[in-house]
Amino acid sequence: MNDRTMQGPTLLILTALADSPRHGYGLIQEIAEISSGRVKMRTGTLYGALDRLLGQGLVEVERDEVTDGRARRVYALTGEGRAALAAESDRLREVVAEADRRLKSFRPRIQGGTA
Repeated sequence: MNDRTMQGPTLLILTALADSPRHGYGLIQEIAEISSGRVKMRTGTLYGALDRLLGQGLVEVERDEVTDGRARRVYALTGEGRAALAAESDRLREVVAEADRRLKSFRPRIQGGTA
């Protein structure tokens, strides 16, 4: 991965794969859970992102399986994907800490006078 900020869908997909390999429908469900229902990832968005992440070496196909007559591809994080997710998690933690620091030090100006 490069030094650019990770996009939302990528962050959610890698996070969903961090604790267990999953197939596409499982990823969609896990992303909805991670986001408390705020993100409902569409199938086309998911598979487009997975293709890109496969090409970048951040995820891999762990196995193909057939369940109830349906073919399912199970995806897993690679070592590089785990490292990219850890780096983004650290970056986000630093941003949140700075936001918290600034919010705590904020002193509103008093109208008609100086603060």
